[in-house]
Amino acid sequence: MALELFHRLAEPDSAAARKLVADLGLLEAVAFRNVAFDSHRDALASHGGGRTPALWDGARLHEGLDAVRAALGTPRES
Repeated sequence: MALELFHRLAEPDSAAARKLVADLGLLEAVAFRNVAFDSHRDALASHGGGRTPALWDGARLHEGLDAVRAALGTPRES
């Protein structure tokens, strides 16, 4: 299963998460899920989430930019 990044287009933390995915060369491995679409918002909720950005790794939901960074193995920015 591919990783899924739940995001909002106009949200700064979501933009940072999308940039991180691109910078890490993971665009082929991560499916972007814009929660402006009902089906993507419902999928996020089905994983127990509501905040964005959030990364679903197939077993666990990582909510918030710091959690997404940690799940992708990158350090938190200060």
